[in-house]
Amino acid sequence: MKKILGIGNALVDIMTILENDGFLNTFNLQKGSMQLVDGDFSLNILTNTEEMKKELSSGGSAANTIHGLANLGIATSFIGKTGNDHYGHFFADDMRSIGINPVLFAGNAETGRAIALISPDSERTFATYLGSAIELTADELTEELFKDHDYFYIEGYLVQNRNLILKAIQIAKKLNIKICIDLASYNVVEQNLEFLKDIVANYVDIVFANEEEAKAFTGKEPEDALNEIATMCEIAIVKTGKRGSLIKFADEIYRIEPIECNCIDTTGAGDSYAAGFIYGLSHGYSLEKCGAIGSLLSGKVIEVIGAKMTESQWEEIKNHISKIAE
Repeated sequence: MKKILGIGNALVDIMTILENDGFLNTFNLQKGSMQLVDGDFSLNILTNTEEMKKELSSGGSAANTIHGLANLGIATSFIGKTGNDHYGHFFADDMRSIGINPVLFAGNAETGRAIALISPDSERTFATYLGSAIELTADELTEELFKDHDYFYIEGYLVQNRNLILKAIQIAKKLNIKICIDLASYNVVEQNLEFLKDIVANYVDIVFANEEEAKAFTGKEPEDALNEIATMCEIAIVKTGKRGSLIKFADEIYRIEPIECNCIDTTGAGDSYAAGFIYGLSHGYSLEKCGAIGSLLSGKVIEVIGAKMTESQWEEIKNHISKIAE
């Protein structure tokens, strides 16, 4: 069986249900935004939401993708850094509970947490404290951590730590591991464009981008962006939301339709698409089937609040995958 290794910001997602949007105004949080906050601000929000309904799960972009793969029965590992605290222990336990091998280094700061404040209309506002997640260093990475894995998945949010990214992809390349990267967000791409283009051209095999990220990367609309990205890597994927996704390998372009779904919360849609696509690759499926599985997972996850689904939902997904794979 193929094994997948992920690396990313180890965050605990704290999904918090708001009765109204007045709370956002009190804390000067723009509705629908993702705002980086310090530890004190994060603690203040937690204190003031103690009586509200909450759900916790291990999170962060790459962790969500690895979580999805593990739920589909793939052997997975995840590299990150957490603090020696309640949230750090929860993160590790949550990963182990579904069979992920967590390689978590001990940080000095508290464990990172993403507080998702969910308005009555399902809009999400994030107050994210990165904490110890950003303390992961290149010196902590060794070849031993990468051995016996077939795919290596990187979240673009790590790109500010360029030494870490370079060390990781150099090890993966040396060990002939397929390297996948998700470009994370258009502003991350804009701020790190030259670096991202360099590593994609020289190291990366598979690129995932939504249309905004693809435009920031190339300056072009989805299909033209797809064509340009595909000149730099083996497989290029551009996700186009309600219109589905585009995949290019060699001279072939594959157009993948979205599934019909009832969108409640888009958290984790891109992460889940990557999980489905890599699952298909790990089983040797055609790119059309890989895309269809990616579309299935992204469509199902936006029908729930947060980036995680229940065991029964995963069983339903597995049944759908069996039909796709026929």
